[in-house]
Amino acid sequence: MDHQQILGLYTWELGTCFRHPGAGELETTVVQTLRTRLGSVEHIRACPSCVVAMEAKRQRLCEEAGVAYEPGHAGEACEPD
Repeated sequence: MDHQQILGLYTWELGTCFRHPGAGELETTVVQTLRTRLGSVEHIRACPSCVVAMEAKRQRLCEEAGVAYEPGHAGEACEPD
């Protein structure tokens, strides 16, 4: 898949990228959800360039682990079925 196809797997809205908070609001997608001890939910968001980088790293890690890579899951671990 090319970068545009991978980015098309995500839902985008304005937000702050966790890697580029100084850039202000830009198109982002949720890559991970954290639950605090108090029970609130925090969404970790990433911009398109970060998602592409995260997908490339995840693909490499999946290949090294011998696990099938499926795009569209940036922020998740590579785990066997």
